[in-house]
Amino acid sequence: MALQCIVFDCDGVILDSVPVKTRAFARIAAPHGQEAQDRFVMYHTRHGGVSRYKKFQWFYNEVLGREISDEESERLGRLFAEYALDEVRRCPLIPGIQEVLDTWKGKLPLYVCSGAPLEEVQAVLRERNLEQYFVSIHGSPPAKAKLLAQIVAALPMAPEDVLMVGDAPTDHEAAQEVGTLFYGVGPDIKPASESLYPWGTDLTGLNDWIKARAAQ
Repeated sequence: MALQCIVFDCDGVILDSVPVKTRAFARIAAPHGQEAQDRFVMYHTRHGGVSRYKKFQWFYNEVLGREISDEESERLGRLFAEYALDEVRRCPLIPGIQEVLDTWKGKLPLYVCSGAPLEEVQAVLRERNLEQYFVSIHGSPPAKAKLLAQIVAALPMAPEDVLMVGDAPTDHEAAQEVGTLFYGVGPDIKPASESLYPWGTDLTGLNDWIKARAAQ
């Protein structure tokens, strides 16, 4: 068994965009009061990698106590993009990711598996000249585990030869469900024990970790 493919989440793994999107969710909830805003931000931070439309639905159901219409969901989606996208286009990269991409482009197939809408992820990575590194870019819908399963199913290798790099519990859960390796980054996915999976505050240690395991 050797590492033959790498799949990256986007927000918090490639782009340091999680704080930007947290601020956008806070702005959306602000008209409903501080308690509603705090609950929505907490839900968002605990459910990284989940579609924003699922989060809007939760906010309406659990905080506002009513159903969200398709029209309202679409309106909030447009508002979220207005609040967040300009910053996402300019936010820094996660430390270490550029070295990983430069090292493994053309040596291992690289993919993106994001919980953000597909067209948005593609557009942002294209604008930042990062699209060139990836065989393909995948976004929601569907949910993260199904996306990862689709990527792996099309590969001529076993799931255990694929690495998922993520910053949220949904990324780790997807890797477990599909059977891939997992590398965590950032505070929201720090393991309780070092034996559970490799982890770093950023990705400055990822390149050496891959080099020790990659099929070259």
